[in-house]
Amino acid sequence: MNASELATERYVLLTTFRKNGQAVATAVWIAALADGSLGFTTGGDSGKVKRIRNSPRVLLQPCDVRGRVATGSTATEATARVVEGAECAPVTKAIRKKYSYQYVLVDLSGRISAVFRRRRVADAGVIITIP
Repeated sequence: MNASELATERYVLLTTFRKNGQAVATAVWIAALADGSLGFTTGGDSGKVKRIRNSPRVLLQPCDVRGRVATGSTATEATARVVEGAECAPVTKAIRKKYSYQYVLVDLSGRISAVFRRRRVADAGVIITIP
């Protein structure tokens, strides 16, 4: 699938790779960015971020909220990079636009739980480029 087709999906199974090569798959929200790439947001200390920093190779495949891949779909190989701070703003904006109130609810729950943890982990964005 190309970037514009994947951007229309509600959920995409993102597969990242550990240092030992083991694949780790996670369902994520994804949105198209202005430059034709794709992006999603996550916590800056998440496992996805750590694995992408180690190896930018990722696989993308349409799925449902539980990560069950769509029947007949195939994985698309891509390259990912982590962005933070001002570079993360366009990714956050695209996700917020696509998922509207759902994004607001997830963000609010994250802020509330941060109060109880007494720290707020900065969000990170991941920009995905399909060759």
